[in-house]
Amino acid sequence: MGELNRGYLVAGGVAVLGALAMGQGMRDTEPEPHYRDFGGPRALWRIPDGQALPYSPPVRIDIPGIDVRAPLMRVGQNKDGTVEVPSFKEASKVGWYEHGAAPGGRGAAVVLGHYDGLTGPAVFYKVHKLRPGAPIRVVRADGRVAEFRVDAMERVPKWEFPRTRVYGKVRYAGLRLVTCGGKYDKDEHSYRDNVIVYAHLTGSAGQARP
Repeated sequence: MGELNRGYLVAGGVAVLGALAMGQGMRDTEPEPHYRDFGGPRALWRIPDGQALPYSPPVRIDIPGIDVRAPLMRVGQNKDGTVEVPSFKEASKVGWYEHGAAPGGRGAAVVLGHYDGLTGPAVFYKVHKLRPGAPIRVVRADGRVAEFRVDAMERVPKWEFPRTRVYGKVRYAGLRLVTCGGKYDKDEHSYRDNVIVYAHLTGSAGQARP
């Protein structure tokens, strides 16, 4: 993550400032030169309301297709209203925006991870490699595992960040993964774009703890 892209958004009924720039920029090349958008926002129109799980905070995210198995930490807002992100010392962790939905609950659950860190690739370094249908699993504090399927991906300039699509209200149990993309801007010490993966809940495993 790097410099923050600011723009007003509403999440969980709270007006905050958007902040979505991931990647310290250890390299000056574009992540995955052959990256290509798929699905795009139109793919989200076809998602049914479907099922949803009761509220429970997440504790871990598993994305087998890109070898991610990472702890989830809560992130909120900084004093200036921007969205918190994990520190570079915690680049192996993923941040769950606690003012939005919890993964598995109805609404948009947003998790943010670094593309790279102080010493090299970070937890979401390969997120751009995900494709439609790829599974994502979120282990929750209640013992259940929320199972998601990737629907769409887009890469957008940070100054055009789609706040409504990412943080806005949805009727289904959605998940958004956010990280950096595009070329590294040496002057701004930040990547120019954001990569956003959209997914929806398809089921759950395990039993809730009493």
